Amino acid sequence: MNALLITLWAKVRTSYWFVPSLMAISAIVLSFVTTSLDYRLGAAWMDGTSWLYGNQPDGARAVLSTVAGSMITVAGVTFSMTILSISHTTSQVGPRLLNNFMGDKANQFTLGVFISTFLYCLMVLRTVRNAETAPPGQTGTVGENVELLGAFVPHIAVMVGVLMAIVSVGVLIFFIHHIPETIHVSNIIAGVGRRLNAQIDSQFPARVGDPRDVEAEHDSQSALPPLFDESAEKVQSDGTGYLEYIDGDGLLDVATRHDLVLHVQPSPGDFVTRSHVLLLASPRDRIDEKIASELSAMFVYGSQRTATQDLRFQVNQLVEVAMRALSPGVNDPFTAISCMDWLQSALETLASRELPAAHRYDDDQRLRVIAEPVTFRAFASLVFDQLRPYVATNRNASLRMMEVIGNLAVQVTSARDRRLLARHACALRRECRRAITDTRTLALISRRYRDVLRVLTDADIRSRARQTGNWATR
Repeated sequence: MNALLITLWAKVRTSYWFVPSLMAISAIVLSFVTTSLDYRLGAAWMDGTSWLYGNQPDGARAVLSTVAGSMITVAGVTFSMTILSISHTTSQVGPRLLNNFMGDKANQFTLGVFISTFLYCLMVLRTVRNAETAPPGQTGTVGENVELLGAFVPHIAVMVGVLMAIVSVGVLIFFIHHIPETIHVSNIIAGVGRRLNAQIDSQFPARVGDPRDVEAEHDSQSALPPLFDESAEKVQSDGTGYLEYIDGDGLLDVATRHDLVLHVQPSPGDFVTRSHVLLLASPRDRIDEKIASELSAMFVYGSQRTATQDLRFQVNQLVEVAMRALSPGVNDPFTAISCMDWLQSALETLASRELPAAHRYDDDQRLRVIAEPVTFRAFASLVFDQLRPYVATNRNASLRMMEVIGNLAVQVTSARDRRLLARHACALRRECRRAITDTRTLALISRRYRDVLRVLTDADIRSRARQTGNWATR
């Protein structure tokens, strides 16, 4: 249940309807509040204020009808502008960025302002009445006093409606400015990059001290009990889709209560089917249908990948934009370079973080859950291995990728990560030699490659580069 609530709340927060709906409900409540004030105060309080004037029923109706009609028209225009800009931009940078536009709070707020102003005026308009008939409960001849009692103009509510219309004009000006900013490719890339860095900050604590270069500490199989696979029960998926969320705390709680050891197989973002094994639970004789169902409920699926737990999804968003930019039909290496800059920032942030351990223990320090941790190696592969065939065909992009590897070489503190970067730099130079024929470009790439190797192998050069910010020869 906790996993479902978390994923549901994440979807609601990024939906296009949530904020406008809240604002619409607030506008309806506000209409009741202001009309109640008008019922209580009447119109006498306006007599001593020269710059206020009392509307007649027909005038109040005209003002409210004008504001309501204009607001619903403008709301339709802004919605059309949003959809048009989204369709154009996603066709250029990729459809997987659609949720980023839908979750834009400025777009949601703009639509909410126009809808709430329309609803507010509509709700107030229904309370305006003429003094043509006696009010309920009055009998006899309709005279002047009875007419005055029967007429009602909510002066405070009308003024609030006019103020909301003025605010809506300001919001419209802001929206016209915001739309071009939103669809600018640099701002799109920067938005994805900032969200990626923010999620890394929220998921991984800062590292204290230097990391240990022990390959075995990431070996999940070595920590499993003897004959684990033979004694474990398979818990299979009860649905099909992309894995959006895994409730790790819930799995640990179930494993502790039933004295189990769980080995989680997939990671958030993986596509699973009904034949897919979610986890292995040992010992087998403690697993019944109820416990298996309880364990399966800790996994939430969806029709698309989300950024709730899946950092790879946001990395792939930037990689996709870079791939499209380097395709022959677009040929925009500077957009690809911008993507690589933000990917470098994310990899630097990740390299400085304490990555989660594969093993989780209960309060008695007994092994309960094993799940493969996210690694710097996996993210580096997502970036460099996927982009390398596209980057290697372009001079500017290939040089920038080599510089990204060099900048990372200065920042990473793990010897294992430095060896990984050396292999990616070697693979990039080899790919460039096959794809590029210009000898001057190849010579420049080779020189940058040698600079990267010096940074990776010489601690003094790394230390000097951290101080000066410069590691490449001129």
